[in-house]
Amino acid sequence: MKKYLKLLRTQHYLKNLLVFIPIFFNQTLFSGKFINALLGFFAFCMISSAVYIINDIKDVEKDRHHPTKRFRPIASGAVNVQKAKTIGIVCLIFSIILTSFTKLYISIIFIMLYFVLNILYSGGLKNKPLVDVVILASGFILRVIYGAYLTGVPISGWLYLTIWTGAFYMGLGKRRNEIEKQKELGETRTVLKYYTYGFLDKNMYVCVALANVFYALWAVGHDDQRFLWSAPILMIVLMKYSLDIEGNSDGDPIEVILHDKVLIALISVFAAYLFFILYF
Repeated sequence: MKKYLKLLRTQHYLKNLLVFIPIFFNQTLFSGKFINALLGFFAFCMISSAVYIINDIKDVEKDRHHPTKRFRPIASGAVNVQKAKTIGIVCLIFSIILTSFTKLYISIIFIMLYFVLNILYSGGLKNKPLVDVVILASGFILRVIYGAYLTGVPISGWLYLTIWTGAFYMGLGKRRNEIEKQKELGETRTVLKYYTYGFLDKNMYVCVALANVFYALWAVGHDDQRFLWSAPILMIVLMKYSLDIEGNSDGDPIEVILHDKVLIALISVFAAYLFFILYF
């Protein structure tokens, strides 16, 4: 069972919590809209697993020569390619079925757009500088837009920009750390030869600065002055995240978060504070 959970990359399902962002900030988390958001969450879990499986199948030979990726289920031989294909197809079908349960059939477009973008990414766009980071970041914002459509909740412009710039920050940080890791692992991605450490480092911190500014502008726009106090908490969260990726990390957002209990605690405090303001 463990090898199949690893194949599905279940730890990355945390990203799909972004589907709930619109109803969370709209103060409708405990309304009837929650069911559609929940269906959307599971639909995105399935489609993201399908994407990971397709990517692993395509890169299986390359992964077998990678010092860490060779332990992935397909690369290690724990799951054969044919079985992985079957599981990937089942995930894709379940994703479409779950989305159709919302009766908002146009929302399937968002699921398929995410799927197609990532197929194109695996098919070669991951080797195109900037395009690769844009696709990585778009996955985050698509989850939010998908959640907004499923629940009929509009997205604040400032919040939208906060998520975009935050996603770019994480994407650029991942590439930056992969360049750093090349010193000990050798070339791991073709696209890295087009980047420099300095370029990624500077733009990464421009994006995190913008994310803080956009969030602060969103917080200032509320009548409830308590929202202002959430801005410095977010700054501390992002500073702790930055401290982690300055260390011995490959920069993958989920791996960074899950391997730091202090960061998890800070994120929990941030989420709990917002929950208190919005719902009490």
